[in-house]
Amino acid sequence: MPLHFAPEEFAARLARTRAAMAERQLDGMLLFAQESMYWLSGYDSFGYCFFQCLVLTAGGRMALLTRAPDLRQARHTSNLADICVWTDSGSAHPADQLRDLAAELGLKGATLGIEYETHGLTAANGRAVDAAFAGFATLIDASTLIGGLRTVKSPAEITFVRRAGELADAALAAGTAEVRAGADEADILAAMQGSILKAGGDYPGNEFIIGSGPDALLCRYKTGRRKLDAEDQITLEFAGVWRHYHAALMRTIVTGRPTARHVALHAAAIEALAAVEAAMRPGRTFGDVFEAHAGVFDRHGLRAHRLNACGYSLGARFSPSWMEWPMFYAGNDAAIVPGMTLFAHMILMDSDSGTAMCLGRTYLTTADAPEPLSSAGVDLVAR
Repeated sequence: MPLHFAPEEFAARLARTRAAMAERQLDGMLLFAQESMYWLSGYDSFGYCFFQCLVLTAGGRMALLTRAPDLRQARHTSNLADICVWTDSGSAHPADQLRDLAAELGLKGATLGIEYETHGLTAANGRAVDAAFAGFATLIDASTLIGGLRTVKSPAEITFVRRAGELADAALAAGTAEVRAGADEADILAAMQGSILKAGGDYPGNEFIIGSGPDALLCRYKTGRRKLDAEDQITLEFAGVWRHYHAALMRTIVTGRPTARHVALHAAAIEALAAVEAAMRPGRTFGDVFEAHAGVFDRHGLRAHRLNACGYSLGARFSPSWMEWPMFYAGNDAAIVPGMTLFAHMILMDSDSGTAMCLGRTYLTTADAPEPLSSAGVDLVAR
């Protein structure tokens, strides 16, 4: 099976990583984030729910420690040649085997970066790694090293993100077509996810968020389905996904006639989105983007109904979340630079009136104005 990227692409990523390691004076890295493994080698698995680690030396050698079910997975999906298996047993200590692997790679006494901030390393496993490497090597938290490199996308990655944006538009169209009085949320969800899978796309890093009626004010997926009333609202937050690269969209759609509150909140969301687009440019920060969003909503008297963040970076992500660093929140001085893919969501949840109004889309940052990766309109839709 050919890898999704050319060897030259992986070589460039490895070179950037080694340069960042040298800058931090790291002799090696213990990589537990599946995103890091996928980005560096193409390795594609959900085996990170167990103990696995990709060891990277300053010289550029990579060795994967994983379980037997992922041995063939790694051979089939990655460029990794050095794959070691730890054995499941009642006395298994994979952290000790990881230390032994590091010793074979000449890393005894080394200074090693480690990815602590990832779903691929549980607290229990993290403590086991710390104990196993005590007195063997110095571990330094380098959770953001590769994540920071991944924030700016290469031309090859941008091609994938654009495809993800097309799939997101198709999912929105498919879902909207099912929205009507009496429609079942299950049919809407099936149409959306089905359109992506039928087009060759992937499952998202987290569940599609769907909620109607009072549940339209929720920002998370929950189990259970309902049917839409003649006068109703439904909030959809989802992503088109291509080779794990995400492009998210968010909409609140109304059945029947929109209330005056729907119309007012939508007008504020449109204004806030325009302000965000004006701020999402090189020379500005993620905090600036948040303040642009918050300033509009606060001037409309909507402070109590907005959130304390209005979006985040997107890329190749694995469960349980498609979100990645950095986020749009107050005081975040991370810089906006060209080549980022950023999801901006204008979320208004008015619990006093029971009204939801959400509007969001993904952008590619450029040297000037950001480019929406969706061609879908942003007008208020009533069905």
